Amino acid sequence: MTARRRTRPPGSGDERARTAAPPSRAEQIQLATYRISEAAHASSTLDDLFREIHRIVGELMPATNFYIALYDAATDIVSFPYFVDEFDVPHPPTRGGRGLTEYVLRTGQPLLADDDLHRLLTDRGDAEMVGTPSLQWLGVPLKIGDKTIGVLAVQSYTPGVRYGEAEERVLAFVSTQIAMTIVRKRAEVALRESEMRLARAQETAHLGSWELDLTNLENVTQNPLWWSDETYRIFGYEPRQVPVSNDLFFKSVPPEDVPRINAAVEGSLQNGLPYFIQHRVIRPDGSERVVEERSTVLRDPAGRPIRMVGTVLDVTERQRLEEQLRQAQKMEAVGRLAGGVAHDFNNLLTAILGSSELLLGRLGPDHPERVEAEEIRKAAMWAADLTRQLLAFSRQQVLDPQLFDLSAAVTKMDKMLRRLIRADITFRTHLASDLGPVRADPGQIGQVIMNLVVNACDAMPDGGTLTIETANVEVGAGHEQDQVPAPGAYVVLTVSDTGLGMDATTRAHIFEPFFTTKERGKGTGLGLSTVYGIVQQSEGYVSLESEPGRGTTFKVYLPRIDSRVEAAAAGAVRAAPQGGAETILVVEDQEPVRRLTRKILETKGYAVLAAADGPEALRVAQHHAGAIHVLVTDVVMPGMSGREVGRRLSAERPGMRVLYLSGHADDSIVRHGVLEPGLAFLQKPFTPDTLARRVRDLLDAPPESRTGA
Repeated sequence: MTARRRTRPPGSGDERARTAAPPSRAEQIQLATYRISEAAHASSTLDDLFREIHRIVGELMPATNFYIALYDAATDIVSFPYFVDEFDVPHPPTRGGRGLTEYVLRTGQPLLADDDLHRLLTDRGDAEMVGTPSLQWLGVPLKIGDKTIGVLAVQSYTPGVRYGEAEERVLAFVSTQIAMTIVRKRAEVALRESEMRLARAQETAHLGSWELDLTNLENVTQNPLWWSDETYRIFGYEPRQVPVSNDLFFKSVPPEDVPRINAAVEGSLQNGLPYFIQHRVIRPDGSERVVEERSTVLRDPAGRPIRMVGTVLDVTERQRLEEQLRQAQKMEAVGRLAGGVAHDFNNLLTAILGSSELLLGRLGPDHPERVEAEEIRKAAMWAADLTRQLLAFSRQQVLDPQLFDLSAAVTKMDKMLRRLIRADITFRTHLASDLGPVRADPGQIGQVIMNLVVNACDAMPDGGTLTIETANVEVGAGHEQDQVPAPGAYVVLTVSDTGLGMDATTRAHIFEPFFTTKERGKGTGLGLSTVYGIVQQSEGYVSLESEPGRGTTFKVYLPRIDSRVEAAAAGAVRAAPQGGAETILVVEDQEPVRRLTRKILETKGYAVLAAADGPEALRVAQHHAGAIHVLVTDVVMPGMSGREVGRRLSAERPGMRVLYLSGHADDSIVRHGVLEPGLAFLQKPFTPDTLARRVRDLLDAPPESRTGA
């Protein structure tokens, strides 16, 4: 095998004559990982990179038959972008395959398989034969952290070529570097393709050129420099307004960027390769631009450098547009995810949560199955909270505002918060006892508190002090507008830590979605964005005070409600919802939710009619001779929306009331998380008591306050 011959120790007379000892096996492997990393920089395409990886691995072990498989989690497809085999052709992309490649992907562990093991895996149903049978197959997962992105595999059809634990360790060792290199190169290729598309779209972009004479290599900066007219304009000068020189160039560049520019020029002169660098330019008027420079060295027939030529492109606007595009794409993606997933997921949670509530109602306190039923309910509630967080992030959550005491809310969360806080962090609370009530969604405000506490803990890796405070504040008309939205009475929740703190750049981006200062895989950047979205929807404001090394303080301002009547009403305990004998029409396209809703209402004594969609609801109503007191309808349904059903039936039955159900904020009834006036709405998932109480309240409401379609 050619690959094996390349790994043999030097044996020629010339090599034995060398004074330096040949590298050890460990040194060879270390060198291979370095060369793999270098290949990512040197390769212009992924194909070039894969060929170089194959060559490097082939110097460490027999690798005539070698392939790289990559897994796309979004599509659940395994592709084979690089495949070299003596007998088989490259496999087409597959989904749900059962070969050895997919086995390694599923397990995330290396696999050294001979014919016996392969047959055992096949008999167990863990794998199946794909392609020409080999004598041995060795595959290792390509991992980034805990995520498996592909498989690196070699196989042998030759009796004399065998793999063992040593080869498995070698392949596993280099696989980490290979995985990182592939991911980095794929990102580079994707970015390069994006930049090419953007460049074609920006036909009006201004591109300047320049030339630097290299006759004096002893002092390059003293050589003559020429700028095109566009280069003058990029640097903020009218063409030929001032004599161009290297001094003028470096005068226009911030001092902290100069070392990188010098290093790029020196490197190009020494290795003869082109360079590409991005740096800033300070124009005479004080404005700052970002430019990209590309340059190459021209040489005479003897190989001596004679001139450096390059281009300069103003990419300031491009960077701004790219950042806006990235932010828009993030928000759009999360918005679609929040709407689509929440609707389907909340339908499922409605069935789970409602069924568990009904089951608990039938099980006595000492029933042996009650614990399991309560666990089901807790899990459903936890999942519902996660869905609400996702909706809050994109501000699509329909809030359920209630009057409550923020100090009492923090006290109620005390036990849970202490479980989140590490032992090396001191937790303190200073909660006002005379705090005025606020009107907000208690569950969402609890999420705000939890996210701020988790963020504070992460900011104190070596321990510290975390403090939560509540207070009443009065903001006067002369108060700085960047602190609170408007003068008035507020309740302020303060969460402060003694951690690392933030610089001005971090503070400027801290509430942006997906912005995080944590290591890759340690944070999503959603927590503080969720905080911001919830507070904004609650008509509040969140401010930030932080300095590097001096900790961080977040303040959440919520409008204070001074009505004692409202506060007293908020503290009252509501009795169990009563039933009735009225007729209710339930319209729900999800059969489990429809069945559950019907059962909940029937247990309360109501006569229930049911329909699976809008057209069926119209037919049911047409054939029902008696009154329909309440229409309970899902909003998002195929064909005819719940809002349309409500409009049409209300026109035929003016006395009928309408209750809308939905798993997310639908544009037809909700605008920016606020219910359209005059409509009754119940967010999924709901409990049986919640539904029964909402229907009874709707029926018992005075005629002038009854909601309709």
